[in-house]
Amino acid sequence: IVLITGASSGIGEAAAIAIGEAGGTVVLVARGAEKLAVTAAAVEAAGGTAHVHPCDLTDLEAIDTMVADVIAQHGRVDILVNNAGRSIRRSIALSYDRFHDFERTMQLNYFGAVRLILSLLPVMRQPSPDGRKGGHIINISSIGVQTNTPRFSAYVASKAALDAFSRCIASEVIDDGVHITTIHMPLVRTPMIAPTTMYDRFPTITPAEAADMICKAMIRKPKKVGTTLGNIGELAYQVAPRGVDVILNAGYKMFPDSKAARGGAEAGKREEPSSESVAFAHILRGVHW
Repeated sequence: IVLITGASSGIGEAAAIAIGEAGGTVVLVARGAEKLAVTAAAVEAAGGTAHVHPCDLTDLEAIDTMVADVIAQHGRVDILVNNAGRSIRRSIALSYDRFHDFERTMQLNYFGAVRLILSLLPVMRQPSPDGRKGGHIINISSIGVQTNTPRFSAYVASKAALDAFSRCIASEVIDDGVHITTIHMPLVRTPMIAPTTMYDRFPTITPAEAADMICKAMIRKPKKVGTTLGNIGELAYQVAPRGVDVILNAGYKMFPDSKAARGGAEAGKREEPSSESVAFAHILRGVHW
């Protein structure tokens, strides 16, 4: 039984369908019941079993109610995929009076995910009536946590917080058979990135490719999954952080803030990237700028 948040579109929808193709049972969680019903139909058509549990994951009490319903109906959750997320792309110079951006990303990406983990861990750690014990938590993080991409301080910080939380509790639950995997996902062509129109020209992976990363993680249960570039970026920052800052600063200057981020009189300015910035994005494939 796999519970996937953000299952109404993008990565979550693709992962649910892939699990359905393998004959799995998927618990679909997102805000919109109608969109979840569409995903559920696709899962059933693929050969799986789907159950719809609408929930606003920014509402902590709603999460408690949803989890109680899921446990009452299904008995347990074997795999939790914390996929739902909110991304904000805005330079720090445009964020001085927007503290709520940081609150909103933490509310969904960190507090919502932690609330789910805390609600499901007791069941995962205790043997079920049929003797099963253990579980698997998969957190969809970001390549930005490895590469410290400019303009994503709110988003990356919220993902990094969940990463750190998971690393700390992993040693407490490993002997109960609970595994935790962090997937540092590269840029994926989903509805979440659609408002940033310059991403139309960037190299991305598809939701199906992202779902494949998740499904492989379910089988192998690694501690961490990342792309080659993301792993290199993480190592480079450990070895030469100042040099990485210089390179990232060059990238920061190449890419404009979006029209939505600029707002006001700035909203009419060009958002399309230059040919040089597109080339830069292709060299650093998968990194969101």
